[in-house]
Amino acid sequence: MLELMNATPFFEDSGLPPVALNLRLMPGECMVVETRDMPRATMFADLCSGLIPLNNGTVKVMGLDWTSLDVKRGNALRGRIGRITRRASWTNLFGAHVELMLRELHHTTRSIDDITGETLRMCERFGLPGVPVDTPERLSYTDLARANCVRAFMGKPDLLLLEDPLEYGTADLSLPFLECLTEARDRGAAALWFVRDASVWQAYREAVNAHWRLADDGLITVRMH
Repeated sequence: MLELMNATPFFEDSGLPPVALNLRLMPGECMVVETRDMPRATMFADLCSGLIPLNNGTVKVMGLDWTSLDVKRGNALRGRIGRITRRASWTNLFGAHVELMLRELHHTTRSIDDITGETLRMCERFGLPGVPVDTPERLSYTDLARANCVRAFMGKPDLLLLEDPLEYGTADLSLPFLECLTEARDRGAAALWFVRDASVWQAYREAVNAHWRLADDGLITVRMH
């Protein structure tokens, strides 16, 4: 589902260590990537999404090399990726509901009713009282965290790049987040879950396939106990 083969980013473009990164994530797998530096996790997720130029090596998603895709096909493939990111990623031009549905509206031929119904179900699942129509800047921090989860899991994505939404004590997110993650994996999606604190994922550790650390010297595998 995701393969990095000697993928070496330009440090100037990404802030990532300019060392070869190797990783293979199969359908249904979940890998935890620990890092103290969440902006670095964001850049690593950008790398996996074909958004960062490489000095060497390749990044493939679903067997497709990003460099072989034109803009239209690249965007279509990104439409199959669900992301939770710490980077400010909401526009205040529209209500939050537009952005929750945008990926599905843009990349699929599903009906508005179908997309709206899924959005409502997902919002309620993550503890929102309904689909938020206010602009994102008017949502509370907690409701924006909930909306981030809804946006990531909407539309049954094939690859999930998840910068940990559980770290800041929004404990009511834990159950729906882990349930949605498990359901996605059961249907064949693969997940990279970026965490800063090891305690966050301990309740799920039996279900995690591999544990990596993203540090100054690159991506290092950590032995699972």
